[in-house]
Amino acid sequence: KRQLKIEDELHLDVHQVFKAVREVHYRLSGGYSVVGMINGYGLFAFRDPFGIRPLVYGKSVDENGVTEWAVASESVALDTLGFEDVQDVAPGECIFISVDGKMYLEQCHSSPKLQNCIFEYVYFARPDSVIDGMSVHKARLNMGERLAEKIMRLKPNHGIDVVMPIPDSGRYAAIQTAARLGIEFREGFVKNRYVGRTFIMPGQAQRKDSVRKKLNPLPDEFAGKTVLLVDDSIVRGNTSRKIVEMARLVGAKKVYFASSSPPLLHPNVYGIDMPARSEYIAHGQSISEIEKEIGADFLVYQDLDDLIAACTISEEEAHEFDTSCFTGEYCTGDITEEYLKLLELQRNDSAKNGNGDAEPEEIDSMDIHNED
Repeated sequence: KRQLKIEDELHLDVHQVFKAVREVHYRLSGGYSVVGMINGYGLFAFRDPFGIRPLVYGKSVDENGVTEWAVASESVALDTLGFEDVQDVAPGECIFISVDGKMYLEQCHSSPKLQNCIFEYVYFARPDSVIDGMSVHKARLNMGERLAEKIMRLKPNHGIDVVMPIPDSGRYAAIQTAARLGIEFREGFVKNRYVGRTFIMPGQAQRKDSVRKKLNPLPDEFAGKTVLLVDDSIVRGNTSRKIVEMARLVGAKKVYFASSSPPLLHPNVYGIDMPARSEYIAHGQSISEIEKEIGADFLVYQDLDDLIAACTISEEEAHEFDTSCFTGEYCTGDITEEYLKLLELQRNDSAKNGNGDAEPEEIDSMDIHNED
């Protein structure tokens, strides 16, 4: 059953594909989703044993009754192409789809364990995707719900007049925060779609030039009001400070700031080029110190337990997440301090500017904002 034939000639045993993937799993450590083709035979796809990075597949039957298959990193890609029966590739699993449309799958790791990256739900993924059964949109609404509850605990007499998102990935949490608080939700910033993602720009000069170009405030929405700004995360923090400044310049009475994720403290080592540890605003600083640095009248971060609960389908289907960006506990269990120090040297701004001997520049960057 596992032998593929082309023109009645035996060419490939699928067991050999699965065996090769099994060897890959035991030789590699980290987060990966891999899709490839064996010319003339078919397509294969596999996911790391922890399922850190997402991978889905789906099928579609054309007008002639022929089954077509597709594989993608997010379910939304398959939805928009009309594919159905979308399923996640399980951690450690490999699928093989032959040229004649037959599907084969096998678990290629002896001890797979789902521990997917929670930051996919916070920022990386599109809101209309579903990852490991959990809607990203629903997760972000849940984050907003729990943020509101924390605000009511910490500041019951908050006096907030309006809740506003930082476009775009702060929007869904902001919508639910406003609903839970019983406060009006308004759009206070217009986003310029013609400016690229500034957090990937190599130096602070380029990022600084892009901040005001990317977001422009609507003065009527701020004038004389206590506003709560909701973002998905605070990374370097200087953009958050600029946004607070913009809100004050157009007449906000008070500016509160909420992050739907906990303080970012540690680098992502599983395929995402995030800043060096020393460049995070939360590195070595308390919440009150960060609040003062960004110029907010009040700052609140999501608690990690609440974030995990927000991204969990139900208690019955609960599983662990990789939360290493917040805790420094890496699910693969083999990340050393020496490796993190090397990563620090590679990811800081001086290195990205090709000036490794220089002192790190003052970071004045746009934090990461997803293009929803």
